Amino acid sequence: MKKILISMMGTALVVSGCGASFPVPTQKLADAESANRSARELGADKKTAAQLNLKMSDEEIEAAKAQMKAGDNQRAEYILLRAKADAELALALAREQDAKVETVKAVDTSNAKQNATQNANGAK
Repeated sequence: MKKILISMMGTALVVSGCGASFPVPTQKLADAESANRSARELGADKKTAAQLNLKMSDEEIEAAKAQMKAGDNQRAEYILLRAKADAELALALAREQDAKVETVKAVDTSNAKQNATQNANGAK
């Protein structure tokens, strides 16, 4: 009787351990898609420096969805972490490019005003 009870408990532990699986990374998917959408809204798909990272993010999100369908949620989670990082990098690169453009415009405006002031003072 004791041997049967011990073997049943052992079997129950093994079966319960096999039943546990990695949870579906729905939050990670939402995070990656959100970062991707933010980068796209800022125009990362039109900025040369950010295009590659945004494309990689798109591809990684699709790959993660395929892994989730195949039941490999752990691999999908890791892919989604990379997808989010690539989308965030694309967003940062797009912002950097916008900042550089604004800086050039500000410098040009400042130089034009300074030249106009010098020309006005020189004409007196």
